[in-house]
Amino acid sequence: MRVSSIIMAAGLSKRMNSAVPKVLHSLLGQPILAHCLDAVSKVTTEKPVVVVGHGADEVKSVFGNTVDYALQVKQLGTADAVKCARDLLKGHSDLVLVISADMPLLRAETLQKLIDAQSQNHGPLTMLTLQAPQSRGFGRVLRTPQGEVQAVVEERVAGAGQLEIKEYNTSVYCFSAPWLWQNIDQVQLSKAGEYFLTDLIEIAVKQGMHVETMRVEEEEAIGINNRLHLAEAEAVLRKRINQQWMLAGVTMLDPGRVYIEKNVTLGKDTFLYPEVYLRGSTSVGEGCVIGPNVVIEDCQIGNHCTITQSVLEGAQLEDEVEMGPFGHLRSGAYLSKGVHMGNFGEIKNSRLAEGVKMGHFSYIGDATIGKDVNIGAGTITCNFDGEKKNRTEIEDNAFIGSDTMLVAPVKVGEGAHTGAGSVVTKDVPPHTTVVGVPAKPIQKKKNAGDKG
Repeated sequence: MRVSSIIMAAGLSKRMNSAVPKVLHSLLGQPILAHCLDAVSKVTTEKPVVVVGHGADEVKSVFGNTVDYALQVKQLGTADAVKCARDLLKGHSDLVLVISADMPLLRAETLQKLIDAQSQNHGPLTMLTLQAPQSRGFGRVLRTPQGEVQAVVEERVAGAGQLEIKEYNTSVYCFSAPWLWQNIDQVQLSKAGEYFLTDLIEIAVKQGMHVETMRVEEEEAIGINNRLHLAEAEAVLRKRINQQWMLAGVTMLDPGRVYIEKNVTLGKDTFLYPEVYLRGSTSVGEGCVIGPNVVIEDCQIGNHCTITQSVLEGAQLEDEVEMGPFGHLRSGAYLSKGVHMGNFGEIKNSRLAEGVKMGHFSYIGDATIGKDVNIGAGTITCNFDGEKKNRTEIEDNAFIGSDTMLVAPVKVGEGAHTGAGSVVTKDVPPHTTVVGVPAKPIQKKKNAGDKG
């Protein structure tokens, strides 16, 4: 069965009080609309159609050709929004799923149940309804004494008695596609000056057809109309994700203070302290200890790493790396197995080989560091000459003394030493010790095979 989808995203969203279109506001690291598209894409067979209006160009710039777009020039209501998608979808599917872009908490499993219910329904549509203490602006479901759906009345035009009804229409539907396109033009302009999609329910009833309903949990039906709702939705998503990872074998000392975005992956037996933020495409291996106070974004972390009170961006760590507190890895940082990075260190666009020990208060940028190198406290690679970035290379087993400045481009040979406070402006040969400003050789160490 072919299933298409319409996601209504054309509203002005005045209550967000923002220059940013509502559907592009960030929710756990992704635009609100991205969460809807993720759920819909798992249960439909056709490319989603997003109905855009306000901020259309901005929405298109974010989602590109991953979806099809229907333009609603004037915001004339939900039925008008669906009509805008007709030319793209008519004749291409058996069922049409319709949702609002401001309902990012809907699960794919719920939408699949809705589709399954309509596929078994002889009537033209199935709708999600909600029973809850507060309406959140949803319309009321009107039923006959026998319990059959009779109509839906929007909150803004509902009478006093109708407002007392506690069954709400969530504006999530699955339609028979042929029936939808045959009847959408029958919707009349309301007193509110809009074409309400809910009028199709009364149209179906007048045709003697059954309208099926399916209940949804209140948590999934949180629509985002303002920033209070945005914060509510964020809390729900964080709770879902944290529960998922704890059941998968991750320990969280205080789950309410751990922030994990949707695309992050974690290995079992990893331990997360409070105030840990895992963002973007980050992956963390098994048996790691992260936190407290750690931010990791778009990084790959190996197994059995320990990271304390640090910030990592676009970096990669192999197994058994120790880092922090107060370390900073910037884009292109690569720490090989067993690297130790002390407090107040920073690494950018550099590769540290196995066994490197980097002391505190050091900056390593645009560098390649060999195996078992010791980098003393206060070491700086002076990588920028005012016009371009230059690289530093330090070969295996070198010893960089505290407060050394390495003025790139420069190479420190295998087993070489720099004295404390040295300013290295020229290449240092292997097994040579340099000191001073500028640094000069004072001694060439004997190789193991040299005769005395």
